[in-house]
Amino acid sequence: MDIYEKIISLAKRRGFLYPSYEIYGGEAGFYDYGPIGVLMKNNIENRWRQFYLIKERFFEISTPVITPYNVLKASGHVDEFIDEIATCQKCGASFKIEDLENEHCPICKGNVEKGKLNLMFETFIGAKKKEKAFLRPETAQGIFINFPFLYEFYRKKLPFGVIQIGKGFRNEVSPRQGVIRLREFSMAEAEIFFEPNNKKHPKFKEMENEKLKLITEKDEEIFISIGEAVNKKIIGNEALAYYMALTKKFLIDVGIDENKIRFRQHKKDELAHYANECWDAELYSERFGWVECVGIADRSAYDLKAHMEYTGVDMRVFKKYEMPKKIKKKIIKPRMDKIGKKYKEKTKEIIKKLKEIEIKEKIEKLRIKIGEEEIELDKELFEIEEVEEVISGEKFIPHVIEPSYGIDRIFYFILEHNYKEIEKEGEKYVILSLPASIAPIKVGVFPLVNKDGLPEIAKEIEEDLRKNNIIAFYDDKGSIGRRYARMDEIGTPFCVTVDYQTKNDDTVTIRFRDTTEQIRIDRKEVPTWIANKL
Repeated sequence: MDIYEKIISLAKRRGFLYPSYEIYGGEAGFYDYGPIGVLMKNNIENRWRQFYLIKERFFEISTPVITPYNVLKASGHVDEFIDEIATCQKCGASFKIEDLENEHCPICKGNVEKGKLNLMFETFIGAKKKEKAFLRPETAQGIFINFPFLYEFYRKKLPFGVIQIGKGFRNEVSPRQGVIRLREFSMAEAEIFFEPNNKKHPKFKEMENEKLKLITEKDEEIFISIGEAVNKKIIGNEALAYYMALTKKFLIDVGIDENKIRFRQHKKDELAHYANECWDAELYSERFGWVECVGIADRSAYDLKAHMEYTGVDMRVFKKYEMPKKIKKKIIKPRMDKIGKKYKEKTKEIIKKLKEIEIKEKIEKLRIKIGEEEIELDKELFEIEEVEEVISGEKFIPHVIEPSYGIDRIFYFILEHNYKEIEKEGEKYVILSLPASIAPIKVGVFPLVNKDGLPEIAKEIEEDLRKNNIIAFYDDKGSIGRRYARMDEIGTPFCVTVDYQTKNDDTVTIRFRDTTEQIRIDRKEVPTWIANKL
């Protein structure tokens, strides 16, 4: 078995991951988290919150997974979130175009028919008058839609950040990489709103010497500090570089091997429709090679502008100048009688749109959009007038930097990067060297033997640990060596053993997973000692 097969076998046997719907034959692209897996996944997400909610001082929101059609039409996902696919006319299997071999099905060699597939899962809202909708492909739109309220919440001050952790859905054509490519997955995303010309981070100086392995859009591999990368314009701005460095720190914190992290820049032809610049944090797998696990993108003002244009809701913010300015500007003066006569009930919406247009050059015609309709206005319907006004500030649409984390992929890579096999007395043992903060079970608690009051003392210790919010697991089955091995296999960093000396001096043995070193401490100190180590 290769490393992936070993990990999936362990994950299924020990309750990390189960293939979804297995008793019905399974369904590609879906996995269940078992009892141990849920604990570990929650720990990963809570460590992420430590970075973004606590240290970065962002706030978290939660929005629905069902998204109305119009939202994703405005955001561009309806038109742009598309894969080219090929469907075999013989066996019915579907593939991405790039997976084809000489225009034939890779399974049965049959002829294929090419087409396109929107990757979003379609659904409907309502029982009678059904409104078309989708399961969200990202959590980001829920944050953008709420921008006016969030701007008020942050007392109208930029920059500010908002995070969301939740499910995303993508109807992958042929998910054949197990937990690496899922149709339903967990995302942790941060949207940080900046002034367009001031994408600086207040803590950039603290991070500027952090070095990253970069693969540029020209396929050049360099190892460079983010400060130097920004100065040389390899990375577009300080904010983007800062969150790349923060991503590296988070990944190492949760157990990713630092030597298996790199950041690859998207080429112009692979940028998402909303991205101005994007770098992927890629992690190395012995099975899959380099795999994207985090995307750090400069989304510019794309999303807020798109929703503003589609709904008419003002997504701009106001920045007050230190000193008011006098400016000359050209404005549009609609000829109300002529517009009203020609466009009747649309007049009010047309006038509103005209007020939003900035005039920078001589024009003969104007084009405006009312809903899905584009209207062309001839010169006879308006005039241009130059005026002087005093302005105290300016309005603009904020730009967005977005770190977007794929939690499921990170979960898998933590397992792979910390999986070790050791041989002892002719037998192979597995150790998951997980960071203590990520380990699903923090402490295994054992009686040396199942008699003479030792189990009762061990159960009391396990209860004390749980009262202190430490996940502990009592085990009295099999030899003490087998119990240690079971805990090592799920990454438990510490084991507490109650033996006969405990009855004499009230001390217990604490064993360290990675070194097998043992120390003795007073049993009453165990919860505090463990909490400090965590």
